[in-house]
Amino acid sequence: MRVTVRVPAKVNVQLGVGAARPDGFHDLANVFLAVGLYDEVTVTPAEELRVTCEGADADQVPLDRTNLAARAAIALAGRRGIDPAVHIHISKDIPVAGGMAGGSADGAGALLACNALWGAGASRAELLAVCAELGSDVPFSLVGGAALGTGRGERLTALDVGGTFHWVFAMADRGLSTPAVFHEFDRLAEGRDILEPVASPDLLEALAKGDPHALAAAVSNDLQPAALSLFPELGDTLAAGRGAGALTALVSGSGPTTAFLARDAESAEKVAQALRTSGTCRSVRVAAGPAAGALVL
Repeated sequence: MRVTVRVPAKVNVQLGVGAARPDGFHDLANVFLAVGLYDEVTVTPAEELRVTCEGADADQVPLDRTNLAARAAIALAGRRGIDPAVHIHISKDIPVAGGMAGGSADGAGALLACNALWGAGASRAELLAVCAELGSDVPFSLVGGAALGTGRGERLTALDVGGTFHWVFAMADRGLSTPAVFHEFDRLAEGRDILEPVASPDLLEALAKGDPHALAAAVSNDLQPAALSLFPELGDTLAAGRGAGALTALVSGSGPTTAFLARDAESAEKVAQALRTSGTCRSVRVAAGPAAGALVL
């Protein structure tokens, strides 16, 4: 028997970041939008837990128990008192280490797949609780669509989306460490009062109406200055996309992937082609959102 789960990437259309908390995390107002780039996670019974991976940049994916997919299997097995003896195979199409929650997606996918394979009977609420233990972005990878994440991003409120948004994503030629970006955010924020992050009403209205022009005017990412401080060349990629007709451009999450919102599918292809020939990025992908969350195939 085997179970395969398809799970989407995400883009942060708003990432509001509060001051550092005593536990080292930051309170967030994180508006997630799932987009149609997918990993597929397949689990089959095995003599012991092992992870394999194929696809773009698969050589950058850890294959030991630090992999979020492996951690998800271990966490669910621990709750049920069983041995997490499964082979987890990840077919990667979400960019690796790109701020699009590829690792989190794999964790959510493995969790849902193992729940089905083992007949563990975990409820949606229990699966979300395990996701939250695994990482801040993992719960959204399970639910997909659009949602506001608060706390450190793990507490989700579903959001209405009134249309399809067309995106272009440009992958950088090197990675960025999420902890390093938050550390740089804290450094840049020294001496300033950091307000409690809240979701932008204009942004939520733009999502609900499905209006790309209104959404473009409302997107924001409080981590972008920190990402650009550590990786200034991303500014050239952002400028290239804007120059090609993107409605807006921003760093996706903690980066280094950059995201460009287009008017429609045709405009997205034009922006993508311009970015491919700009010499400012390693590769380019086009995707639309919202996309469904983790789904057993």
